[in-house]
Amino acid sequence: MNGATPAEIRHAARHGRLAGPTAGLALGCQQANIAIVPQAAADDFLAYVRANPAACPLLAVGAPGDPRLSALGAGIDIRTDLPRYRIFRDGEAVEDVAEISALWRDDLVTFALGCSLGFEVALAGTGIHLRCHAPGANCSAFDSAMETVAAGPFCGPLVVTMRAVPEDQVDRVRELTAAHPETHGAPVHVGDPAAIGVDLGRPIDGIGLTDIRPGEVPVFWACGVTPQRALERTKLSLAISHAPGHMLVTDLPLGPPPYGRSA
Repeated sequence: MNGATPAEIRHAARHGRLAGPTAGLALGCQQANIAIVPQAAADDFLAYVRANPAACPLLAVGAPGDPRLSALGAGIDIRTDLPRYRIFRDGEAVEDVAEISALWRDDLVTFALGCSLGFEVALAGTGIHLRCHAPGANCSAFDSAMETVAAGPFCGPLVVTMRAVPEDQVDRVRELTAAHPETHGAPVHVGDPAAIGVDLGRPIDGIGLTDIRPGEVPVFWACGVTPQRALERTKLSLAISHAPGHMLVTDLPLGPPPYGRSA
């Protein structure tokens, strides 16, 4: 799918031709984390998202029962256009699936949240190439000991992504990512993983690079998997998210989004 447009990538996911992670696809366009909750919980979840903008930069909110997200791209069908989805029942992640048409209901509300895969393009565009940018590679995500701000029943730990950054480029990376709040913004921590309760030996889903080489510094950003931990804590009868690393590829160019705009 290298070189494919966002629409072509979504079409491939819809028809089962794309099942893997979306890192490195549609360079220059934003990718979105997805959380889908029943309408009865949507106001509380929106409050949670707004209380935690670093982890949950809001790109769009769908209307109840509407699978379209026209603010993010023409023809998007949220039921089919991600490579993999994660299904939660009563707070438990029970399975990952290729599409959710059979689970769709008239009361489901979709939230699209910014993703740090977007700012990696900004880094590469200025000549900063990290090891996780290599073909087939990805950054890793970890549960941390930091807590998010609760809203209604939604609460939980902050999930973070980690990238090994050359020591002489840390300040530049911090500056560049701070300019992109729609993709999680500046790092939340630089240096010792243990200081924020991160165990580099336990990446979420076993995805991504975890080693730190001489001359590198571990740098951590808030991660869009954070809402999945809140879904687990809240124990909704049904909730749906992207499977980690398997994002919705949007038509939005990298840059400040219309925060809070409805789809």
